[in-house]
Amino acid sequence: AISVELYYIFATAWGREHYTLYGILLCVFAILLSVGACISVALTYFLLSGEDYRCTGSTGIFIFVYSLFYYHNRSNMSGHVQSVEFFGYSLLTAFVFSLMLGTVSFWASLAFIRYIYRSLKMD
Repeated sequence: AISVELYYIFATAWGREHYTLYGILLCVFAILLSVGACISVALTYFLLSGEDYRCTGSTGIFIFVYSLFYYHNRSNMSGHVQSVEFFGYSLLTAFVFSLMLGTVSFWASLAFIRYIYRSLKMD
């Protein structure tokens, strides 16, 4: 679902198309956040000693790799300035998504850990 939405977003930002699916984009964004939180909680459960909450930040890497694919296969961009601008904005977007999803994962894992340890009783 992310790759389909990324195609439309890249086509809108770097092409001459108009984006009209704002409601679907909002639903996909909410699904992305909730799936990221659930994956983080599941990995925290499986790797409780490591508290691995950094897993969903890798979605930013996927976004940047998709921007490389889009640049080489779907766009007709050329020139040094246009390439630097495209990859600069793509890298910034990937970084923001990594921070955002890493933050959501951290707080979901923290809430899960607090919930688990609150129910333990010390004898």
